[in-house]
Amino acid sequence: MADQNTPDIIYTKVDEAPELASYSLLPIIRSFAAAAGVSVGIKDISLAGRIIAAFSDHLTEDQRQSDDLAALGELVKTPEANVIKLPNISASVPQLVAAVKELQAQGYALPDYPESPETDEEKAVRARYDTIKGSAVNPVLREGNSDRRAAAAVKKYAQNNPHRMGDWSADSKTRVATMGSGDFFSNEVSATLDSAATAKIVHTAADGTETVLKDAVSYPAGTVVDATYMSASALDAFLAEEIEKTKAEGTLFSLHMKATMMKVSDPIIFGHAVKAWLAPVFDQYGDKMKDLGVDPNGGLGALLDKVKDEPEIMQAIEAVRDQRPPMYMVNSDKGITNLHVPSDVIIDASMPALIRAGGKGWGPDGNEHDTNCVIPDSSYAPVYDETIKYFKETGKLDPATAGTVQNIGLMAQKAEEYGSHPTTFEIPADGTVKMVLEDGTVLHEHSVKAGDIWRSASARKAPIEDWVQLAIDRQKAEGCEAIFWLDANRAHDAELIAYVKPILEAKGVADKFQIMAPREATRQTLETIRQGKTSIAITGNVLRDYLTDLFPILELATSAKMLSIVKLMQGGGLFETGAGGSAPKHVQQLVEENHLRWDSLGEFCALGESLKFLADARDNEKARVLGEAVEVATQGVLDNNKSPDRKVGQPDNRDSHYYFALYWAQALAEQSQDAELAAHFAGIAKALAENEEKITADFAAVQGAPVDIGGYYHPDEAKTAAVMRPSQTLNDIIG
Repeated sequence: MADQNTPDIIYTKVDEAPELASYSLLPIIRSFAAAAGVSVGIKDISLAGRIIAAFSDHLTEDQRQSDDLAALGELVKTPEANVIKLPNISASVPQLVAAVKELQAQGYALPDYPESPETDEEKAVRARYDTIKGSAVNPVLREGNSDRRAAAAVKKYAQNNPHRMGDWSADSKTRVATMGSGDFFSNEVSATLDSAATAKIVHTAADGTETVLKDAVSYPAGTVVDATYMSASALDAFLAEEIEKTKAEGTLFSLHMKATMMKVSDPIIFGHAVKAWLAPVFDQYGDKMKDLGVDPNGGLGALLDKVKDEPEIMQAIEAVRDQRPPMYMVNSDKGITNLHVPSDVIIDASMPALIRAGGKGWGPDGNEHDTNCVIPDSSYAPVYDETIKYFKETGKLDPATAGTVQNIGLMAQKAEEYGSHPTTFEIPADGTVKMVLEDGTVLHEHSVKAGDIWRSASARKAPIEDWVQLAIDRQKAEGCEAIFWLDANRAHDAELIAYVKPILEAKGVADKFQIMAPREATRQTLETIRQGKTSIAITGNVLRDYLTDLFPILELATSAKMLSIVKLMQGGGLFETGAGGSAPKHVQQLVEENHLRWDSLGEFCALGESLKFLADARDNEKARVLGEAVEVATQGVLDNNKSPDRKVGQPDNRDSHYYFALYWAQALAEQSQDAELAAHFAGIAKALAENEEKITADFAAVQGAPVDIGGYYHPDEAKTAAVMRPSQTLNDIIG
């Protein structure tokens, strides 16, 4: 059970632009919620907060923090959970190292991140840090499956104010390149366990040496357990071939990965791409670069920093660059390439942006070009491949008339690939890898070579059944097309289909659903929304992530404005607020120009749902009135074009929060369900309206000059609050 002192709603402290915005928005939320007797607490799941909590024994009493992520992990397993989760950093190694350095500079006596641990102490430190990097937060909090869709107000606004879409041409050279053999998809095996079991993962080298890679991996009955590997030699051959093909085609070379969530496998694959790009340099200077501390998994940026004082190596790198095709750029002005940092190009954000732009990516010359989109594993590459082929044939989508794609995603209890980090390994020597059950049964077995990437993932029975029921409920509510994106020819998907079909038949709704492989489902779904209709995509965990960026970016221009409800399996609620893909650029702009263009619409949507959920859970009708008024306020922000603009001197995030507060207060003052609340907010609404000119002038006055917030990963609270709350008039009104 949750602690009796647990606040009614937990609002998460996170990172980057969403966290900066919280300094402005959260005081408004707390003030308004208090009028309904609703308490709003904070739990720190930021990257810096997680680092501090993990190493509190190294810190002073004043610096220590409790492990809020662990506490939230327990809370979401109770019916009392009501959590508004903002996007947090799923840290790559370069981000983790940068955060540690910043905290050290602030006086936190943290150990350095050991890139190549040798002593037992270094290995223990590395193990602690490894629990923080990558997707450390979402698997802990997502004790339920995902229901994501565009809020009605957001969809209506997007249709009435369609965003710009790039033009597609039939002769576009943009394409997707994927392995097709030797990859995770082609090597996958899967089985459903009849009874609870404990497994160990054993590597047996060619000389007979046995190494237990992971022991005591426990699974409840009914768990779908997968195992697969990617061949390092097949990956290297594929990358070398695609670099040459890209040059011949005259397009940009780009690699699209998820090195944040897939924190073991994808950084290794990324490192292979760096080595392939600089193959002649590694052939000649590999040993010397290793001595200099070069790790290709860290990216080209870190590599260049390590060798900058080695003129021979730098000359060799320049020579190779001249022989390579131009590369897709993160920032062409600053020379930051696709291969600079593994977390800079994240597939679920980068591919939709490129598709929305008509298949164009930014090149080193600062212009847009057709692009070879390299996605090594072929599990989900067909989704993007088919989307590109479709738009080449039919032309761009019209957001003014497009329908919408909702998503029901299987993600509870570390489902599927995103929960595979502890069971992913780079193979040390030729041999075999086996998953062996405690009774000696070999569940899965692969022959592997040194350098191959082997992994196991799983999906439990209870989340799968909950996912299917959630899909049934959503389809009944919408009465529209509903597709399970499952490929009968993929080992894992075949096991899921064996769950899905009997449940649909037992519920008498089998005729309401289709089961289609991702490629075919992609084309049908695009046809459906082109006709202005709704489709429900019912997917696994990774496709949930990919599709809930792809379709919203095409429909709405952003995925940050989606309604994202996680119905926790024990009865609580988790309300997610959208993606934070462009958050770093937003922080940079704030620091340089004191303009924050982050749009908090996702937070508004999550807040309304959280309040209405609270009303039902706690029988608090005042909370329901507040939640319904949030929807009115959100519609007001959209209808009156009060969302943040992009450029300094224009209204920004702080302005949008003021107008949200104004419309929220006005909606509460004008409602008739609760006279006490109406009376309370009448004066607030009047004061906010009468002081509009003064408040917006306060915001405008501070823009244009650099500001100091005391840090990127761990900003100073007082400095950040001063920057984000510059209108004393507004602060006084909301109290």
